[in-house]
Amino acid sequence: MIIQKRLLSLLLVFSMLFVMLLALTGCEQKPREEKLITLNVYTQLANWSGLQTGWYAALLKDKFNVQLNIIPDEEGAYETRMESRNLGDIVVWGSNGSEYKTAVERGMLFDWEEDDLCKEFAPNIWNNAQMALESNREISGDGKIHGIGHNLAPSVEDHESFFYTWDIRWDLYKELGHPEVTDLDSYVELMKKMKDICPTDDNGNETYAVSLWPDWDGTMVMYVKAMATAYYGYDEMVAGLYDPNTGELHDTLEEGGPYLTCLKFFNNLYQNNLLDPDSMTQTYDKMAEKVKNGGTFFSIFNYSGSISYNTTEHQAENKMMCSLVPSEAVCTVYGMNVLGGNRIWSIGADTEHPELCMEILNWLYSPEGAMSIWYGIKDLMWYYDEQGNTCFTDLGQACHENPQYDLASVEWKSAETGKTYPLGATFNDGMLQINNTTWVLDARNPESNDETYNAQTWRSMQTEPKSETEADWREFTGATSNQEYMNMCNYNVVPGTSYSESKRSDELEVTWKQVTKCIVTYSWRAIYATSDQEYEYHVKEMIRLCNEYGYQEVLEWCEQEALVRYSLQKDISG
Repeated sequence: MIIQKRLLSLLLVFSMLFVMLLALTGCEQKPREEKLITLNVYTQLANWSGLQTGWYAALLKDKFNVQLNIIPDEEGAYETRMESRNLGDIVVWGSNGSEYKTAVERGMLFDWEEDDLCKEFAPNIWNNAQMALESNREISGDGKIHGIGHNLAPSVEDHESFFYTWDIRWDLYKELGHPEVTDLDSYVELMKKMKDICPTDDNGNETYAVSLWPDWDGTMVMYVKAMATAYYGYDEMVAGLYDPNTGELHDTLEEGGPYLTCLKFFNNLYQNNLLDPDSMTQTYDKMAEKVKNGGTFFSIFNYSGSISYNTTEHQAENKMMCSLVPSEAVCTVYGMNVLGGNRIWSIGADTEHPELCMEILNWLYSPEGAMSIWYGIKDLMWYYDEQGNTCFTDLGQACHENPQYDLASVEWKSAETGKTYPLGATFNDGMLQINNTTWVLDARNPESNDETYNAQTWRSMQTEPKSETEADWREFTGATSNQEYMNMCNYNVVPGTSYSESKRSDELEVTWKQVTKCIVTYSWRAIYATSDQEYEYHVKEMIRLCNEYGYQEVLEWCEQEALVRYSLQKDISG
């Protein structure tokens, strides 16, 4: 018996030694691979095609030893990738509607609970976003979690920041004596006067009131429906504009409705030589370059207005874009949403690297990851001071004021790995070209001194006016920031809900594509009409053809969707 016990003890010792030897010879958990891994990212939000470049490429290589190949949602891309049954490693959806749900039905998206994938590799998401994950389970419809929405909020308090900010060239407005702007017609008159005193941009090219781009057109022309959203206080939804106060859906072809009213606004601009003639064919980047060079006088969006134009150089010249909302407008702003928005981050079912994809998403949903999406690399471009206040470095401030800031000569030494990376390209080109967010900009940053992610609200950013023009705007509006000003205007808060588009039948989908293509095609023709008679002709043709295709069926489906959304909205408010 004693001999047996000794033999057993020896066997246990040898077993332990064997396990230790295996660990020493490489059978322990493997470190991250040395080989650079390329992940394909199919994103319906991208304006970029090809490898991620610049400072974000350096950041991802340092943290995860990966490079991202960005695949945008160009015409036919979704169908092609669905047919090949390979959407990509990381998949980012423009909405949680029919295309997303079809991918779920066909088993093309990874189950985040399989082998505890999310719980083990994405604790930032698992521990802080359970309501958003459960919302995705409900939207997915198969009882599984396949992703998480964008613009996530930790609570429902307050609303997001405004991005429909109605930016205009305030230096020109000041020169004109601050004329009253009440509605869309007086807005056109203001644009005429601005062109009279500023006929050319910084490079001597002709100026226009606004420059559009077609990249983001969908069921309607994007800028037209966005103008309606910004002016009426509605929210774009399916093939119409949704009133969050009543649940009513104003359909695209409604006579005197928001879409057709704003369509005529842009035609009026065109007839007065105030609309960039390249609007129907140019890319977003081409538009942004014109805005940066002073080629436009207004934008309803901050990102294609003040953010692009208000460079250090322009402000030194007393040139600046600031907010001015027509007195009759009702602005739109979005409520905080603990369920996440409709732009979904997901992982392709056939990826060879599900854990790595999950780790990247986990980091993007960390405070540092969220900050990097907007402001760049920690400590190189922004940092926390001794009190925990968020601050820009000089380089970060330069990039924030001018997204086209050239980083070609800048190198970054990682504090984590000690490696040095040349950044190259402009700050804007180096931004994460997936073009989606994680936490909402106005959420509290838990790593800061009770500040939000929004740089406009940081204590370090509360400074004196940078120019006489900004001082004039502050005096005229009584505000110190555009967000403060927008909160002083009339606005509707669009509540966040768990609503997602229902899946359309195959027959309705055919009709839907015919109708929406017709709306976009004839909307552009109407915008470019040289007379009111020609404009009316194109609008009537759009209505006639849409009705022939089956518009009534589309409208009935859209109105039913609005009822569903309003019901969910009342459930939350209740």
